[in-house]
Amino acid sequence: MAMFNGLYGLFSSDLAIDLGTSNTRIFVRGKGIVVNEPSVVAVRTGPGGKREIVAVGREAKDMLGRTPDQISAIRPVKDGVIADFDGTAEMLRHFIQKAIGKSMLVKPRIIIAVPVGVTEVEKRAVKESAESASAREVYLIEEPMAAAIGAGMPITEPSGNMIVDVGGGTCEVAVISLGGIVYNRSVRVGGDKMDVAIVNHIKKRYSLLIGERTAEQIKIRIGSAYPDDDLLTMEVKGRDLVAGVPKTIECNSDEIREAMAEPINAFTEAVRIGLERTPPELASDIVDRGIILSGGGSMLRNFDVLLRKETGLPVFHSEEPISGTVIGAGMALEKIDLLQQVAMSN
Repeated sequence: MAMFNGLYGLFSSDLAIDLGTSNTRIFVRGKGIVVNEPSVVAVRTGPGGKREIVAVGREAKDMLGRTPDQISAIRPVKDGVIADFDGTAEMLRHFIQKAIGKSMLVKPRIIIAVPVGVTEVEKRAVKESAESASAREVYLIEEPMAAAIGAGMPITEPSGNMIVDVGGGTCEVAVISLGGIVYNRSVRVGGDKMDVAIVNHIKKRYSLLIGERTAEQIKIRIGSAYPDDDLLTMEVKGRDLVAGVPKTIECNSDEIREAMAEPINAFTEAVRIGLERTPPELASDIVDRGIILSGGGSMLRNFDVLLRKETGLPVFHSEEPISGTVIGAGMALEKIDLLQQVAMSN
């Protein structure tokens, strides 16, 4: 049997997948990250409601807000969970084929990072999506656990490690010790909610309608979680809701920060509650080690400064905040003893 498994390892390309609300990343053992694309699928609806996938990933994201009536660009993963099973399965199949090619000698083992609060139904949907996309075995790992492994945190030691993982759809706060999650809190608020808040602010204040992609660009270029000395400005183009014609306005970083106050407060509240509910012995470890930030949402300017002010604790970004989760899942897949310790039970 050991020889049989060894042959499997020679001919299969094991994969780690971070199935994110905003982006899907795939890590191939021995190669690193080979796929990093938006979690978007473009679907054409034909006669009788029959659906046909016309584009996946970056090509599909470019179609957001620009499609004719019969084609719609959708995000099959919402708030960190599968909202469209068929769309997710097709997207996974496309990305897996892109990662390892169509001529697979042996079906791959796959580990997928999922939010902590995922239900049994959602777990089954994720596993079935991967199985229908040609997986031999499917393991699930909690996102903060994978992010902690990717950040190089000593998760198997008897000490408290706090990680805050902010993705597109969720914010995960977890305290990890002895290879397990001692405390976790998952709030379904992430980078996408910040984009929505910006869209609503521009609409309300300037009577200007902008799309999700424009809002994301505003967040990246001038968004911040805590004020600093520089007031940044940006020209924003959209459609005037009064006149109905294209229009350009100028907004600044202060008003964008105020617009994003609600989702930002949700992040800080989740961290505060997490610290309150951490066992005292582990809390003392966190005072020494600090809080590690991971995920694309944590890259918001001055987010670390805000958490430092709110908690009084040291706050650091992981070395690979954006791709740390998929790297950590890949590291777990390479070490069978670690995988057995951290993989979620079926």
